[in-house]
Amino acid sequence: MLYALKIAARYLTASKAQTALLVLGVAVGVFIFIFMSALIGGLAQFILSRTVGDIAHVTIEAEPDDPTLLFTPEGHVLMVAERGRTRTASLAEAATWLPLIEAVPGVKAVSPQITGAGFLTRGAQVEQVSVTGIEPGRESAILDLDGYMVEGRARLGAGLIVVGRELADDLDLSLNQPLRLQSSEGVTALLTLSGIFETGNGALDGARAFVSLSTARTLFAMPQGVSQIEIKLLDLNAADATALRIRTLTGLDAVPWTDGAEQLMEALSAQAQTGYFLKTFALITIVIGVASALLLSTYRRRPEIGIMRAMGAGRGFVVVVFVTQGALIGLMGGMMGAGLGYLALLPFPPRDAFKAGTLPMDITQGSYGLAITLTVIGAVLASILPARAAARVDPVTAIGQ
Repeated sequence: MLYALKIAARYLTASKAQTALLVLGVAVGVFIFIFMSALIGGLAQFILSRTVGDIAHVTIEAEPDDPTLLFTPEGHVLMVAERGRTRTASLAEAATWLPLIEAVPGVKAVSPQITGAGFLTRGAQVEQVSVTGIEPGRESAILDLDGYMVEGRARLGAGLIVVGRELADDLDLSLNQPLRLQSSEGVTALLTLSGIFETGNGALDGARAFVSLSTARTLFAMPQGVSQIEIKLLDLNAADATALRIRTLTGLDAVPWTDGAEQLMEALSAQAQTGYFLKTFALITIVIGVASALLLSTYRRRPEIGIMRAMGAGRGFVVVVFVTQGALIGLMGGMMGAGLGYLALLPFPPRDAFKAGTLPMDITQGSYGLAITLTVIGAVLASILPARAAARVDPVTAIGQ
């Protein structure tokens, strides 16, 4: 085996220019493989962060009470008693479930909330808004309010309110300005504008207002409980499994973000498949290059192969020589391509700092080890045909040439 390795190395060093070009060609294929892996993986992360990063990964919502049916002695429906449609449904025992949910593995943050509709008034101007009450200290648990603030601070103490940039512009608002907020329950509160945020999402910036949980309790006449619990995970891809675990643990209807996101998941799947095709073509190019170069080497070294056969070298030994030669080419080219790919990806920002308008290259998804492994395997497979051709060389004919 060591003798076969020595001969394979000698063949490679005998024509240094040809070997260098061959290794460079393999390295380029590996570089493309790594570049596409980082681009496809980074693009998927960027899309998910922009679409799912600022929403709850798992949501538990209170279900409205079912209507009460009153029957006559004969079994006919006498009356249907239904809770008012404007009333906000409540998770009355939320305080009991919160510690259990926070202890579930993979849960990053939990935010109990009270949500509802209301009207924000400044003088004669009125805008309909979606109101969200959040516990002070959890303002950025789900939506990164601190990161999106353009004026003021994301603090939701008693009597304070934070609104989006579009809504502030529509009402011509400025910081520390008094506002009147009337909820769908008919309760009115006088609040002070403490901050303005801008997410780039018109639905949030133009129609969302955040208040403290205590203020929301007053506005929506909910002395206890919450209307929903939003949960953020360390790994958003684990939403389905975590939601199932929470349902099993608490009996609450925990809904993962993937419910209703079928089109997004299909688009990401199609994107991943495109990446697989491109990387496959890169590997095919490597295999064809290695196979053609070794076939050429076989024809050039027919006399040397004939001498080895005449001196007692078996066909298996000749096969080992050329397969080892292919493996060395794949290993050198793979390591060179992986190194070049890593260096080329270093200037790109990490995935936590992706920005719109830039290539979302994720250096952690370059698949370096996989690229080197597949390249060596591909080179070995590509060398089998030339190796078999070399093993079939007739010693007498080859020496005579």
